Amino acid sequence: MTQDIQQIILQAEQDLKTVFAGFDRVEQVGTDRVLNAFSKRRVAARHFAPSTGYGYDDVGRDTLEALCADIFLAEAAICRPALASGTHTLSVGLFGLLLPGDELLLATGSPYDTLEGVIGKHREPGSLSELGVTAKTVELTQEGGIDVPAVLDAMTDKTRVVFLQRSRGYSLRPSLFPKDMAEVIRAVKRKNPEVFVYVDNCYGAFVTEDEPTFYGADLVAGSLIKNLGGGLAPTGGYLAGSLQAIKRVEHRLTAPGIGREVGSYEASYRPFYQGLFMAPHTVCQALKTAALSARVAELLGMTATPAAFEPRSDIIQALVMGDANKVVAYCQGIQAASPVDSFATPEPWAMPGYADPVIMAAGAFVQGASIELSCDAPMRAPFAVYQQGALTYASGRRAVAAAFERLLEVSDA
Repeated sequence: MTQDIQQIILQAEQDLKTVFAGFDRVEQVGTDRVLNAFSKRRVAARHFAPSTGYGYDDVGRDTLEALCADIFLAEAAICRPALASGTHTLSVGLFGLLLPGDELLLATGSPYDTLEGVIGKHREPGSLSELGVTAKTVELTQEGGIDVPAVLDAMTDKTRVVFLQRSRGYSLRPSLFPKDMAEVIRAVKRKNPEVFVYVDNCYGAFVTEDEPTFYGADLVAGSLIKNLGGGLAPTGGYLAGSLQAIKRVEHRLTAPGIGREVGSYEASYRPFYQGLFMAPHTVCQALKTAALSARVAELLGMTATPAAFEPRSDIIQALVMGDANKVVAYCQGIQAASPVDSFATPEPWAMPGYADPVIMAAGAFVQGASIELSCDAPMRAPFAVYQQGALTYASGRRAVAAAFERLLEVSDA
């Protein structure tokens, strides 16, 4: 590490003392909510036991789902390893809520890249489009907020789901705060109480003291290898919300008439419980790492979004590089400082589900775990990297320093 980078890191940390203290306060609120739920559900070692076959009366599975519902102040939840990814989880929710002839209203602009296939943008087999579900998009306002009048104008008798994406995804728009969703949720329900408001909560859980379900969202969904799994869950996803919404979704999860009654897991449930307990702390570590990246970038004259001192609603930190070579250099620096596969050299490639070549740096213990430090970018203008995660701030700090050092080497070449 060069002396210049070390000095910049120290300056950034000094600047961020108040910001870091705010993250610590949110962690405490989230931890209290988790521990209250654990106490309410009388979690014990017996809940960690594996199950097989159909998984009837699986107390570990059922209690984990009850904990998830409690944490989101929801009526019910699905939280289990059978959900393979965030996209899979979101897809199960969409297929559960929508029927042929229904309309999906995307109220926060274009969704994350991998959902385009689920919707059927390119006529993918098995998509919602193939089943006769139409989709309509309402763009965010110029300030990056939800355009409530436009959403209401776009609703028709066929609109069954209004979909909100909390995180920025692969874009530079601001992430949305749960409280920002309150107005559109109220407005949609006033116009048609039968419409479901469904929130992509990936990257957002425990970042703020509240969640979209606190304001009446019918359903939230996310991956357990992101925030809610605390860096320990080896796989899985969650959906939490109203009993009406969960009952529709559960029959797509397994089969109509069977729902949540089946589903076993032969490995121990302990990592899911322990990960849920760790989640508020792990998210706090990720936020500190993200803010550090933003402040270092600003001290170097770069654009960071969110800016270092801006409030945050997800763990994603976008850094605008403006050049493909700088994108690659930064990602390679993150990879070189990772605990796993530090010797690997990431390069852009045609990754399934993405419209552009993508470079992904992720030396993670769990493959694809975004709550562990990772950094990826679609190779398209404005050539920004999207960094997320860090199991510990100390490891995140080291990786950020290595990435900026690699970046400066390319800039000086």
